[in-house]
Amino acid sequence: MSEGIKYSIVIPAFNEESLIEESYKRLKNVMDTTNEPYELIFVNDGSRDGTDEILTGICDNDSHVKLINFSRNFGHQIAITAGMDNAKGDAVVVIDADLQDPPEVILKMIEKWKEGYDVVYGKRLERKGESFFKLFTARLFYRLLKSMTNIDIPVDTGDFRLIDRKVCDVMNSFNSVREKNRYVRGLISWAGFKQTAVPYIRDPRLAGETKYTLKKMLKLAMDGITSFSYVPLKIPLRLGGFLSAISAIYLLAVLILRIFGISHISMWGIMIAVNGFFAGINFMILGVFGEYIGRIYDETRNRPLYIISKKVGFDKNNEDNKRV
Repeated sequence: MSEGIKYSIVIPAFNEESLIEESYKRLKNVMDTTNEPYELIFVNDGSRDGTDEILTGICDNDSHVKLINFSRNFGHQIAITAGMDNAKGDAVVVIDADLQDPPEVILKMIEKWKEGYDVVYGKRLERKGESFFKLFTARLFYRLLKSMTNIDIPVDTGDFRLIDRKVCDVMNSFNSVREKNRYVRGLISWAGFKQTAVPYIRDPRLAGETKYTLKKMLKLAMDGITSFSYVPLKIPLRLGGFLSAISAIYLLAVLILRIFGISHISMWGIMIAVNGFFAGINFMILGVFGEYIGRIYDETRNRPLYIISKKVGFDKNNEDNKRV
């Protein structure tokens, strides 16, 4: 392996100045126990606090640590992609900087990798410190996605996982068709390879607030569904057939009742109600189509996934700012 690196740890970070040093220390302590060469690649996803300065100082004092600074916030999935693009290890681990996923679990993942597994993902048995709403919606989404696609995307898992070098190379080989609205864990599952799980209990955040707002969670869910399922495009056809049948039966019943003088319901009121109902359905259908068309438009623009403003700790040949 080039540079003799055994493990690459990719750590996306966004506004994590309150805990980034603790994250570094715990990761370093864990990886030092392997007694094998490793690198910690922090990807600063356009943080507006002191994350950049703290990580730059850490890089200056530890040759294991490398930093990729984005020119702005490009998103969590893109930050993971940038880390994988620059990882040199035989095995690549993705873990968030917030310490909710315990770094110590990485050692169990390495054990499974050495047993011959190409992908080792963390399976959450419990998620401490999270609201009922978030737990319920996450559980619902994972099962909904699994039912809508023929890709085996494990439920109750996040991006915390280890992938073999050949899997990382497959991910990086997508350079010619870089999906803009990425769902990395889905892409890894789509690629196949031998996979297994390591169960663990997810900890509450050590400090600060979650950076995954409801808006970002909804976007991630939409990216996952639209990237791996055409079911939403088929729903309008089935829904339209069902509603047309119901409406025809209803209108027929109203006409019969009026003919026999049983009901005096105004036909104008009925028609306005029915038209309003179907207008709402039409707008929802257009919204589904719009989501897919918007993503097609994103892909055709062929803009770079991310722009790097600074790299620290990499070889001098790679220090120049570049677009990917």
